[in-house]
Amino acid sequence: MKKQSKFLETHFKFSGLGLSGQAEQGAGKPKLIVGIVVDQMRWDYLHRFYPRFSEGGFRRLMAEGFSCENTKLNYIPAVTSVGHSAIFTGSVPAVSGIAGNSFYVNGKKVYCTEDETVSPVGSNSTEGCMSPRNLMVTTIGDELKLSDNFTSKVIGISLKDRSSILPAGHSADAAYWFDDQTGRFITSSFYRDKLPQWVDNFNARDLAGSLMESPWNTLFPNDSYSECTPENPSEAVSVNGEKLQFPIEISKLFESQGYGVIRTTPYGNTLVLEMAKAALAGEKLGQEDRTDMLTVSLSSTDYIGHQFGTYSIELADTYYRLDRDLSHFISFLDYKVGRENYILFLTADHAAAHNYAFMQQHRMPAQGWPVSDTLHYLNHYLKSRFSVNSSLVKDIIHYQVYLDKEIIQKEELDYNEVKKETRMFLGDISEFAWVLDMENMNTVTVPEPIWERIVNGYHRQRSGELQIIMNPGCYRISLNKGNGGTEHGVWNPYDAHIPLLFLGGKIEAGCTYEPVYITDIAPTVCAVLQIQEPSGCIGKIIQPLMENMK
Repeated sequence: MKKQSKFLETHFKFSGLGLSGQAEQGAGKPKLIVGIVVDQMRWDYLHRFYPRFSEGGFRRLMAEGFSCENTKLNYIPAVTSVGHSAIFTGSVPAVSGIAGNSFYVNGKKVYCTEDETVSPVGSNSTEGCMSPRNLMVTTIGDELKLSDNFTSKVIGISLKDRSSILPAGHSADAAYWFDDQTGRFITSSFYRDKLPQWVDNFNARDLAGSLMESPWNTLFPNDSYSECTPENPSEAVSVNGEKLQFPIEISKLFESQGYGVIRTTPYGNTLVLEMAKAALAGEKLGQEDRTDMLTVSLSSTDYIGHQFGTYSIELADTYYRLDRDLSHFISFLDYKVGRENYILFLTADHAAAHNYAFMQQHRMPAQGWPVSDTLHYLNHYLKSRFSVNSSLVKDIIHYQVYLDKEIIQKEELDYNEVKKETRMFLGDISEFAWVLDMENMNTVTVPEPIWERIVNGYHRQRSGELQIIMNPGCYRISLNKGNGGTEHGVWNPYDAHIPLLFLGGKIEAGCTYEPVYITDIAPTVCAVLQIQEPSGCIGKIIQPLMENMK
């Protein structure tokens, strides 16, 4: 009897019902779920940049919200498409089918959200030919739609198409992404036939153009960025061989390169959050008698990280500006929806390594791996070994090796022998810890956490035949782009440890250091909403957060 009473007490606490079964006034589901993804955000940025954060942005999330300080990715590759799908589906590549930003399907290289069956809406650009059809599972938003007979609204917004589409899901009212050709937010015919008036109105403002009229200067004096290394090998050479220096004349870059320049400035995040405000007002999200969902992905942090690295002033200044943009956005949520009526969570799709040259400068183990050179010499070796003129390895993507099965069959070669020789060749490369045959993972000896991430990241029909595991501190580089900036994609904590904070509703201030995985977000949000988990979800409910809710 005591167990039953405890169950009822817990159930009614989470559901907002009294023990009599009657709904308490104002104690039901939140009216709005807001999921914010900061692309390429390392967990330690919360603490490293904390002294200069404002009271209303990241500091407010940390002071008033609930933080899961030990949140990790539980798969590889640690890339954008996989991270965004994992957050909102609770699934991993082995189940979701999103094996990377690009992967092979039936021998053809496919971009994760490309869809030739749809047409662009809001532009004539082929950038609008996108949909979530490659995603094999449902999202939180899909399950929310199913739970209320499709009366709720679900909207996704980002500069990147994949970062708006994969979080929003299949049944979303729309996903909107930025078109570099026109400077407009667009969608595809998968969602709707024309843009709603509020999107047309927003696009007519040409906010992207306006934001790029002013130079990008630092918020604080350059010499005060003691958390950065101003002149270090991680900073990339950018325009016409000249290093960008503050103040950066964005307007000149805009004139020569077009609207896409905004992606590599902090103003890309400003633009997306302003679009999110327009969506809140235009769709009346969280302001009707239903629960809605808004997904927002902030991509400029990723572009700037890749270009300048983790210790650059450019990156730090981007986070300080994002912090202030977040403060304005959360205040807007308070005004439009009310703090008690929304639940916001902020996380990242992946983190990032410190630049390998920067690490070497400080006597720490790190190395860059020129992937294109390896692919070239590997195919040269295999041609000689098997006396053929054709390349037997099709590609190396996200540290996965794709053999060309069609050519192997055409040349009447033994597939397993080609795979064996490929693995032996790669096994001699010093930057690699292991080169693993994905069809024989049960026979390998690697630490369990790494083994689990490999298996979770392998989709039988879309992943490569061999998985490369780098030595710590090592990552792929492209020699034609120099060695500047940073990369991500591997299992290590620097790529896999991400922030996760919740704010709003019944959530009280607190934190947990218990292990949490990126796939735990979706089932937790679904538990709060009292709806079914997404169809491919493997995550668990974050119990410390649920126990924290008053």
